[in-house]
Amino acid sequence: MFTHIVFFKLKEATQDNVDKVKNILLSMNGKIIELKGLEVGVDVIRSDRSYDIALVTKFESKEDYDVYAICDYHLNEVIAKIKPLIQCSKTVDYIG
Repeated sequence: MFTHIVFFKLKEATQDNVDKVKNILLSMNGKIIELKGLEVGVDVIRSDRSYDIALVTKFESKEDYDVYAICDYHLNEVIAKIKPLIQCSKTVDYIG
């Protein structure tokens, strides 16, 4: 399995913005064939070190992730819609 994790820091972490980003991320479920697992978590600690949202996605292989990374739904329905709300993001990718 290939796991892709993204941590998002929002420009303004209002409840509306958090819910909007979470729902947009969750909308990928069932729409991207290569995506085998999807989890979205909202931070509850809210410390100085915290990011606001975590996305955990699972793929059969790195090659399937590569297809996901450039697929229309991911680019146009997810990234394009959340990008204006995101201050920064960090990723971790691993095989295991």
